Amino acid sequence: MTVRIRSALDTLPAYAPGRNVPGAIKLASNELSFPTLPAVAQAIADAAVHESAGINRYPDNGAAALITALAEHSGAPESHLVAGCGSVALCQQLVQATAERGDEVLFGWRSFEAYPIVTQITGATAVRVPVTAGHELDLDAIAAAITPATRLIFICTPNNPTGTTVRRDEWESFLDRVPDDVLVTIDEAYTEFDDAPDSPDGREYATVRPNVVALRTLSKAYGLAGLRVGYAIADPAVVGAMRKVAIPFALNSLAQAAALAALGAKDELAPRWRQVIGERERVHAALTALGYTVPVSRANFVWLPLRERSADFAAHTESHKVIVRAFADPTGGVRVTIGAPHENDAFLAAAASFPR
Repeated sequence: MTVRIRSALDTLPAYAPGRNVPGAIKLASNELSFPTLPAVAQAIADAAVHESAGINRYPDNGAAALITALAEHSGAPESHLVAGCGSVALCQQLVQATAERGDEVLFGWRSFEAYPIVTQITGATAVRVPVTAGHELDLDAIAAAITPATRLIFICTPNNPTGTTVRRDEWESFLDRVPDDVLVTIDEAYTEFDDAPDSPDGREYATVRPNVVALRTLSKAYGLAGLRVGYAIADPAVVGAMRKVAIPFALNSLAQAAALAALGAKDELAPRWRQVIGERERVHAALTALGYTVPVSRANFVWLPLRERSADFAAHTESHKVIVRAFADPTGGVRVTIGAPHENDAFLAAAASFPR
C-alpha cells in the first residue's frame, strides 16, 4: 500500500533554478553581481545575536517595522502592504486566495515560469496566452482570453524572461476591459532596471483600483536573493486574504533586518543599477552586431529567442565556463543575466564562437 498523493502533482513541473557550476561564471539566475553592502551584512550579524529578538526567537510575523519602511519607500499606506518570502511566495498566496479547481489563471507565455507551477498547486487551470512576434505580452489577447472562470491574471513587466515591458496607455486600456471581480497582478520584480519612459508604475494603480495588485522584490536590485524578501501593494481586503494563506513566520528575522538596511541604502545601491543598465545596453549592442536577434530588455538580463538551438547554445557557453539559462522548447530561448563587465565579456566571447 502506498501513500495517496494528489494526482494533480503528476504533471506538475518542478521549478528549475539556475545552475551553479564550480569554476564557472553564473549568469543564469538574475542576481545582482555586486557583493553585499557592509551595512546590510552588519544588520544581519546584529539581528542574529540581538538580546531580545535574536534567531532563538520567532520573527515578527507581521513584519511591522518592515511594513512601516515599505510604506515610506513606496508611498502606499501600511494597510495596503504585505511582505512575504520573495515575490514568488506572494504569487502562490494570490493563487491560493483566488483560484481553485475549475477556475482559471491567465498570463502571457513565455513569462515567469513559476506562474503555471503555483497555479497548478491549487488545482486551477493555467491559461497561457502567446506573446507577440516581438516577444511582448499581448494585452489585447489576454483580455480576449478572459472567461467567467477567470480569477487571476499575471502581467510581468519587465517580462521574465523576454525583458520587454508593457506601455502605460495599453496597460490602462487593458485594465478597463478586465471585470472588477478578476484580480490583476502586475509583477514588477525588475522595475529598478526599467528605464522605459512609458512604463506604468503598478503602485499608482494598486492603491486606487481594488482589483489590482503590484508585486515587488528586494531579491534582485537590492541584492537579497539569498534571503528572499518581497512585498505586495493591494487593497486591504486582498492583503487580508493573502495573510490568511501565508505560511506563519515565513519571512525570517535576518531577512527582515537585511531588508530594512537595504531600503535605507537605496542611494548607495542606485549606482549599481545604473551600471547594470549600461552593461545591458553594451551586451545588447554586441549581440546584435554578432547577428543575434535580441529584444530590447528593460530588466537585468537579455533574451535570445534561439528556440530549438537553446540547449546547444547553453552547452556551448558552459564549455566556455559561462552558465546561462536555457528554456529548450518551441517557445524557448536563452536568458542571460547581466553580470560584472568581465563576466559579460566572457559571455560575449562564448557567444561570438557559437556556430550560427
